[in-house]
Amino acid sequence: MTLFSSPNCAMSHCARLVIQEKGVAADIEYYDTNEPPEDLLELNPNGTSPTLIERELVLYDSRIIMEYLDERFPHPPLHQMDPVSRATARMLIKRIDQDWYRLLDEMLHSGEKKSARAKKMLKESLTAAAPVFQAHPYFMSDEYSLVDCALAPLLWRLPSLGVDLELLDKSISEYAGRIFVREAFQESLSPEENDMANSFK
Repeated sequence: MTLFSSPNCAMSHCARLVIQEKGVAADIEYYDTNEPPEDLLELNPNGTSPTLIERELVLYDSRIIMEYLDERFPHPPLHQMDPVSRATARMLIKRIDQDWYRLLDEMLHSGEKKSARAKKMLKESLTAAAPVFQAHPYFMSDEYSLVDCALAPLLWRLPSLGVDLELLDKSISEYAGRIFVREAFQESLSPEENDMANSFK
C-alpha cells in the first residue's frame, strides 16, 4: 500500500492520520503537487493528493480513502458500528468540509481581502461551536473517531495562519491539545507540518 501525499495539504494529512491510527504498514510518498511523479500520473492522471494505491485499487479522494482504511483495517474502529452513528459521523465530516475547510482553503489560496474575510468567518464559526468542543472529550463523541481525524489537521494549521486557538475558546484549545499529543497524530506529520508546531501554544 502506498499513499502519494502532499507534505502540506490538510486533506492529505487526514489520510495519513488514519493510516497512523490504524497502524497500517503503508509507504508515504511525498511529492510536489506542481510536479507529480510519472508513476502517480500513470495511475491518477490528475496527480491529485492524496492518492492511495493498493494492488489494482486506486483511490484519490481523502474522505473515501479514510472510509476505505477504516473498513479495510477494522481495528481499532474509527466509526461506531451502528448505521445511525456512522451516518451521523459522515454528516459531521461533510459539515466540517463545507463550513470550515472551505474557509481554510480561502485563507490559503485567496487574495488578501478575501483571505482576511475567511479568517474572520472561521474564527467566528469555531467560537460559536465552543459548547460542542466542551461537551465531550472528542468532537461530539466520547470516543476518538474519523470525525477527529478530519478536524485535527485543520486545527493544526490555524496557529501558523494567525489564529490562536486559546483565544477562540479554552475548550477548543484543550480539545486540540488532546488530539495533537496522540502518538498517531505526531507520526502523521510531514516535516513541513511538524514545523507548524512552533505556532501552537
